[in-house]
Amino acid sequence: MVESADSPLQRLRQNQSLQRLLGLVMGVAFGVFLQLGGVTSYDVIIGQLLLYDFTVVKVMLSAVAVGMVGVYLLIHLGLASLTIKPGSIGTTVLGGIIFGCGFAVLGYCPGTVAGAVGSGALDALFGGVTGILIGAGIFAELYPRLDASVLQRGKIPDMTIPELVGVQPRTVIVPMIILIIAILYGIEYLGL
Repeated sequence: MVESADSPLQRLRQNQSLQRLLGLVMGVAFGVFLQLGGVTSYDVIIGQLLLYDFTVVKVMLSAVAVGMVGVYLLIHLGLASLTIKPGSIGTTVLGGIIFGCGFAVLGYCPGTVAGAVGSGALDALFGGVTGILIGAGIFAELYPRLDASVLQRGKIPDMTIPELVGVQPRTVIVPMIILIIAILYGIEYLGL
């Protein structure tokens, strides 16, 4: 599908005000869905960390499945394109450590902090938002040194898994969806 210069999608891409409005609406919708899914609750998140409440895993796996199908459907229809940023083992490990520490100490991740703040959780507002701002400031200050020493270690190619193994996306998506459904069924069967 070739996009004409005056198509609605092209006009949307050129309208920054509408993009901001859509971003706000999508952000609020994301927070509402996190709230409805139960993953903005401190007790649910701690239950996940202690491995007795798998609500977070269920919501995340469902989102991965829907996102995987949705993204490739949009690409197939010519409504989106995929731009992969290169990564590295260094960025993944450092990011995982920072994320994990904040998650374990406060019981929220950045997305669930926003959803919890929206539902009135003061611990998320003061601990989470403050932590995010302080952490972002520290990271920005240390970025030049981290980039030179840690962040560039173990480059990961800027390719999708289907591109990396040289197959059509459906060759990866279909088995992954089956695996996700099996895991979700197993979690429910075990009563987690």
